[in-house]
Amino acid sequence: MRFVFFLLAIITVECCYSQFQVNGRVLEYNDKEKTIPVPNANVYWLSSDIGTTTDIDGYFETPYQKDIKQLVISSVGYRSDTIPVNRPNLGNIVLYPNVVLDEVVVEKEVAPIQKSLFKVQNVVSVDSREMLKAACCNLSESFETNPAVDVNVSDAVLGAKQIQMLGLNSPYLMFTQENMPSIRGASQVFGLSFIPGSWIESIQITKGAGSVLNGFESISGHINSELVKPLTDQRFFLNFYANNFERYEFNTRLNHNLTDELGVGLYVHANLRNGYIDDNGDSFYDTPLARQINFMNRWQFMDPESGWVSYANLQYLSDTKELGQTDFNIDEDKLTTNAWGSEIGTSRLDISAKAGYVFPDLPYQSFGFQTAYSAHDQNSFYGLNQYDINHKSFYSNFIFNSIIGSTQHKFKSGLSFTYDGYNEMVNETPYTRYDNSIGAFFEYTYDSLEGLSFVAGIRADRHNNLGSFLTPRFHLRYSLWDKASFRASFGRGKRGANIFAENQQMFASSRQININGNNGNYYGLQPEKAWNYGVSFIQKLYLWNRVMDFSIDFYRTQFENQVVVDWENPREIAFYNLEGESYSNSVQIDFNYEILQDFHLRTTYKYFDVVTDYNTGRLEKPLQPSYRFFINLNYETQKRGEKQWRFDFTSNWLGRQRLPDTSANPMEFRLPEWSDSYMLLNAQVTRVLSNKFEIYLGGENIGNFTQPNPILSSNDPFGTYFDSTILYAPVLQSLYYVGFRYKI
Repeated sequence: MRFVFFLLAIITVECCYSQFQVNGRVLEYNDKEKTIPVPNANVYWLSSDIGTTTDIDGYFETPYQKDIKQLVISSVGYRSDTIPVNRPNLGNIVLYPNVVLDEVVVEKEVAPIQKSLFKVQNVVSVDSREMLKAACCNLSESFETNPAVDVNVSDAVLGAKQIQMLGLNSPYLMFTQENMPSIRGASQVFGLSFIPGSWIESIQITKGAGSVLNGFESISGHINSELVKPLTDQRFFLNFYANNFERYEFNTRLNHNLTDELGVGLYVHANLRNGYIDDNGDSFYDTPLARQINFMNRWQFMDPESGWVSYANLQYLSDTKELGQTDFNIDEDKLTTNAWGSEIGTSRLDISAKAGYVFPDLPYQSFGFQTAYSAHDQNSFYGLNQYDINHKSFYSNFIFNSIIGSTQHKFKSGLSFTYDGYNEMVNETPYTRYDNSIGAFFEYTYDSLEGLSFVAGIRADRHNNLGSFLTPRFHLRYSLWDKASFRASFGRGKRGANIFAENQQMFASSRQININGNNGNYYGLQPEKAWNYGVSFIQKLYLWNRVMDFSIDFYRTQFENQVVVDWENPREIAFYNLEGESYSNSVQIDFNYEILQDFHLRTTYKYFDVVTDYNTGRLEKPLQPSYRFFINLNYETQKRGEKQWRFDFTSNWLGRQRLPDTSANPMEFRLPEWSDSYMLLNAQVTRVLSNKFEIYLGGENIGNFTQPNPILSSNDPFGTYFDSTILYAPVLQSLYYVGFRYKI
């Protein structure tokens, strides 16, 4: 009730103000009298960095700037236009292609990483240009030059890259693909490697509680990836990658427009890792052998005149990983003590579709329907441990968007349904569970151009295992002064922990599994519940005629209940519900500046305080750096014709990490209480030879820092003390790669 009263009070006060948004639509000039929208066009206020981009249908909306009153509309391949703003709805704005006017247009591109001053939520937007600064073979490798999230490797055997945000592991994040649930359940550990980087058009990273539209599970944040669109993507794209550890990647996209409104794309990704790498001499592969083939057939229909937009995707993936000791022979040694080895075989089918309708005479009003089905089948063994999981999932969501009186007061409402069926086999013990839920949500947005804006949402869900519950989410933005914004948010999340699928690294050890149940519906455990609170400040300004921005964030996640994953006994891994307190405090400070023309500096400092009450007492989260310091330098030369050089350098300094207690081990298998801090260096050089062809080469972990003895008791993998789970630094030595991209 206090939340509802607070919301109504704010609405009552803010409705008294008469602020408005400026909106319109950007179209392409043509002589066929057809309506052709210009997506991703830059719309910004003259002589400022305040602006936005058009959506897929060419629509835009931006807060009114009374001191400027002129908007610049620009897009690559079109003549820029500057128009006076004398009304809220600017209607249709027509851009002329450069080839028609036969002239050269020089324009400044929007930065590939954007932190908006005017979005209510704390969102970092990353487009495909940023992902070209690193190899980015898959989604897990798309954050190397982006400090918004942290990337860690799960253990010394599996080598799976995991995402962390606000000091919490990836299960507390909501992953979506085009705003439909993506990496969850059975795909939690390896799912990031199932989305090829070259298929991604952009990524939106939201810190803290997400939107109620996307469900109730998000606790620490939301990462959404948008795929390339057949109607606007290149007709043909090809990427090839190879590195010194015998990893090869092949990516291609082929698009064809069947009509002006209907396009189809065929995307293929294949990778092979067949290098027998054991540079540290512990008899285990430093990186798994792997084979993956990944297909997607994608359809897009867009008819702006009628208002209909729709997409349909069909994706199939087959992935196999082999890991363990270098002398392991799967035909002879599987599930024996001859040699320790592992194989993880995954097949996955994804089918999704969505359709939307924008009322032609009411562009602020629309409805949409999303639906997705996935079937994930994994069969695996780790030494003498076996783990199989079959996960079938169905999702549907209906959303209606409109306004209350004016575009300053917007709302979204709808219904959602989810189903998940899990069948797991852990050694000889079967686990079966079915989750289904139906929910309704309502989200109200108040937009003020010069003062307070906020988004308030609530959803009610009925879940067969979680019960009936409410999920409130609230985001606020306030313009303090010129080019400065303050944000605040709070929200609640609830989820059931998939303890085996989310912690598969435990099978690559001799630890025994101990589940201390509490009469819950998830392996006997109660669901996890947490509140997330956050505040942030951002200031953008011009320093020596160049854009500089500074921001600082603070977020706290407070668990009401949590499934504690306890690694503190080296003989076991224990799962039990929290008794006491568990929280995560995260501080992030960013400073970005264009030092010289096209020479950009990005720096970030992060501090983490992540604490849990274990059965043995209050401890900091293991394998969590106490701080991180990030530096990225990027320089692009001026184009000479179609040729250009691009240089990118990234440094990550990771603070010390608390290591799980190994004092019960013999002396030779004990680790110190804390790790050392260390630095990782990455770099890439790209040579653009033409608008169609470019080559790149780069290096990762150039300083060649690796963890000594990453596997305890590696010489006796079936003995009592074998453990590959305590990994705080890289296993692979310096990695160097080369590749090319071709597009038409």
